[in-house]
Amino acid sequence: MFHHFTELVANASGWAYAILFILAFLDALIPVVPSETSVITAGVVASSGDLNLMLVILFAATGAFCGDNTSYWIGARYGTRINDRFFQSEKAKERVAWAQRQVQERGGELIVVARFIPGGRTVVTLSSGTLGYPWRRFVLFDAIAATIWAVYAALLGYIGGHAFEAQPWKGLLLAFAIAFAVTGTVELVRWVRRRRSSSA
Repeated sequence: MFHHFTELVANASGWAYAILFILAFLDALIPVVPSETSVITAGVVASSGDLNLMLVILFAATGAFCGDNTSYWIGARYGTRINDRFFQSEKAKERVAWAQRQVQERGGELIVVARFIPGGRTVVTLSSGTLGYPWRRFVLFDAIAATIWAVYAALLGYIGGHAFEAQPWKGLLLAFAIAFAVTGTVELVRWVRRRRSSSA
């Protein structure tokens, strides 16, 4: 992916920003879309001067914000039917039930944290809309979440790219390793808290 992105930047850097926006937008609706990977990669490319880091962050954050709000709107309008149709497995039902409980108890905090959980951001934003979580509050917390996420992913790539200027692919691998570690830590904390809650 790094070589494809680099070639794209060399030919038309404007398209790279548009792709970042689209991937971040779609990832809020379709969890398998590699938005975080693309932002980290763009950060590595920005470290060599082929992309502007601030624009990478701006387009990634804006795409994520628009995607999350689209997911919220879909949840508000079609949430119950979507849950019944697409979240039928036991694991999916557990995630939906967890998200709904958490939105009711600690909506703002959850919206920010869920942006760093693969698949969690989709379930939480849909649930926020389905449960009627106040849109103005959702917009505020989601803007914070999207900005933090974009800055985090872009800087991971940018710093990694600078650390390995001669071999940027090593910076990319380092950035991915850190991203996976952060995601794993978030999931571990969630698991521990869930175990404590069930024990109590």
